[in-house]
Amino acid sequence: MGKAGRVLKMVLEQYNISQIKLADQLGVGRSNVYRWANEVRDPTSETVIAIIQALGEINPDAAAEYRKLYMSPDSETGMESD
Repeated sequence: MGKAGRVLKMVLEQYNISQIKLADQLGVGRSNVYRWANEVRDPTSETVIAIIQALGEINPDAAAEYRKLYMSPDSETGMESD
């Protein structure tokens, strides 16, 4: 699966944001956030934008970190490439 889910899980843990809180902010079920964060399903590009916006409303620093990690080359995040 893709980088969006790995980065999402890292940011949620780092900023102590629950999947439920993010799901509520996005207006989706928690199971969707679970699937993204655990790399069961990749979020669409539109959903990645919505995640950044929702994180920004919860914690602007978390949104900035998600955007930075998602957009950076894998070598900068310490993640293996797909």
